[in-house]
Amino acid sequence: MSEREETRPLSYLMDMDGVLIHEEHLIPGADRFLAELAENNTPFMVLTNNSIRTPRDLQARLRGSGLDIPEKSIWTSALATATFLANQRPSGSAYVVGESGLTTALHDIGYVLTDSDPDYVVLGETRTYSFEAITTAIRLVERGARFIATNPDATGPSRDGSLPATGSVAALITRATGREPYYVGKPNPLMMRSALRSIGAHSESTLMIGDRMDTDVVSGLEAGLRTVLVLTGISTRATVDLFPYRPTLVLDSVADLVGRTQDPFAI
Repeated sequence: MSEREETRPLSYLMDMDGVLIHEEHLIPGADRFLAELAENNTPFMVLTNNSIRTPRDLQARLRGSGLDIPEKSIWTSALATATFLANQRPSGSAYVVGESGLTTALHDIGYVLTDSDPDYVVLGETRTYSFEAITTAIRLVERGARFIATNPDATGPSRDGSLPATGSVAALITRATGREPYYVGKPNPLMMRSALRSIGAHSESTLMIGDRMDTDVVSGLEAGLRTVLVLTGISTRATVDLFPYRPTLVLDSVADLVGRTQDPFAI
């Protein structure tokens, strides 16, 4: 670690599903890890590509799993998308295919939600994709609306198996229009950078913890962060070697960081 890095307080970005919880259940040790961060006043942000819920909704969901995380410490792809649009085209307009997490984020930046000549078509996650809404999105993109999607995830989990997610519906719109969306969420490092700005952290002294090589680790690397891969979600030690890049550290769980959050590489 360089002298410059040593002078900066350590910060953490971390994925939610597969790192802190798994199918609504607390991953053992996640509560102790977060408690240690709070005790040491270590800045952190919990990230999720899912744009369905608002941070307040996610706070309640996490509390039900046994984790008490402040609303301000939750960063969604919907918030990252809203931040991006506010910088690109302040006080613009959008036609939204998504749920309250996305519509609330866009309302909060002063966007008008309309199907009448919007600046953007913004596609997010929803459990109620309708043929009518997708058709409207296609026609607006054909007429010149800029195409934005919160994240490229093709599927999402459910108790009964995979569900089509934002990336799959975006592919449908792209096939119909010939227009590719700009994806804001992971693996776009833009999401990492916007989360860093929101907690006043610097990439040189921030760790990204995730359970996926193809989203969490690669976006952390591209944003200049050191990365920690945990094996409580998607990845295994065997699948790590399938990628041309590696995380800085591979751990069985965030529980392995308890007692070492200020010096994780001493493990």
